[in-house]
Amino acid sequence: MQIIELTEAEFDKLMNRLDKVEMEKDGYIPSEEDVFDYIEKHPEKYYLYLLWYSEHKPKPQSEEEKKNLKKILKVLGIFLLIILVALIAYLIYLFASYHRIPDNQALKIEKTSDGTAAADTLTTEKEYSALTYNVGFGAYTPDFSFFMDGGKSSWAKSKESVESDIQGAGELVASKDPDFALIQEVDLNSTRSYHVDEYSILKDTIPSYNTVFAQNYDSAFLFYPFTQPHGRSRSGLALFSKYPVTDSLRRSFPISTSFSKFFDLDRCYSISRVPVDNGKELVIFLLHMSAYGNSDAIREAQIRMLSADMEKEYEAGNYVLCGGDFNHDLKASEKDAENCESWAYPFPREELPEHFSFCLDNLSDSEKDALWDSARNADMEYVPGVTYTVTLDGFITSDNIECTEYENVNTGYSYSDHDPVYMKFKLLDE
Repeated sequence: MQIIELTEAEFDKLMNRLDKVEMEKDGYIPSEEDVFDYIEKHPEKYYLYLLWYSEHKPKPQSEEEKKNLKKILKVLGIFLLIILVALIAYLIYLFASYHRIPDNQALKIEKTSDGTAAADTLTTEKEYSALTYNVGFGAYTPDFSFFMDGGKSSWAKSKESVESDIQGAGELVASKDPDFALIQEVDLNSTRSYHVDEYSILKDTIPSYNTVFAQNYDSAFLFYPFTQPHGRSRSGLALFSKYPVTDSLRRSFPISTSFSKFFDLDRCYSISRVPVDNGKELVIFLLHMSAYGNSDAIREAQIRMLSADMEKEYEAGNYVLCGGDFNHDLKASEKDAENCESWAYPFPREELPEHFSFCLDNLSDSEKDALWDSARNADMEYVPGVTYTVTLDGFITSDNIECTEYENVNTGYSYSDHDPVYMKFKLLDE
């Protein structure tokens, strides 16, 4: 007889494994007394079985259990098939519905209804004012963080919050009383902003202005992020002018053609014309350039296109004012690029055409350093001294315009992740 020695611990371990397990051939459930007896009678078979069992830990199934498992697997398979079909259908919908808003699109000019706009033409050597403001689709209360910046939320906190933020932003603009207001991220009908018509709120809050709207976002329904799908969006750029706008055109920026195009805006700028009493025109470029670390090729293509259009207007003898959200660090130089965030690359000044410059470059180094940063990173709630801040917003002017005053308005990002930039200027009589 072959003797197999087991320690007490090994025996207890085996008994725990064998508890209520029916042996394949013998058809019984062994008791503690039976185990030693069985080991003595069938040492080879039983020892090998125990070794196999310890490796594979089989779980015998009844016929009923096997049938139930098949049913579960069948239901699971059908469920996975439905998900796969739905995913394919959604991708077809996403690609089929994608479109770019036409380039060189004539824009509708809405004249003020109360007839209280300023004179018909601008005058040289007279001081005017302009303000640019990205209102962040009414979502960015100071405690708001955005998922595409690394934050949490895809939608604004509530419809009431959106209405309050846009109303507050509009009242802030009204308090500065600019002759021209260049406003970005104005939603018309978007899931993320509870379908609030923000353009209408602004027009009611800032009356006595002629207005022009250029759409730069018309997306299909986006099911990302899955916890709070971004949904469908219609949004754009709004120009408010106290003076008559005779013509306005939408130009489409070059953008990425990769899958990221579904999540990015249909980047653009508007070109609006205001007559000057010397027969020339003030040509206002309102823009919102690409963000989120887009490629150097896209960045360079956008700057080249913008520069070419601005230069064309200057060569025609016109005055050029370009403002908006440049999505570049306007304070930094390219030598500081390593210390900048990828989504806030220094604007390459050398790419600007001759006769053009940023207004803030007229400031001294100390004045520039003292400027309030016009934007905060939305990867977290705003915490002064902790949250990353940067100046993304500003103005470019041709050299026949004199900047007489420049201010980054400090509200502590009360209504948006951006604060307004305000300037005064004169059209030079040359």
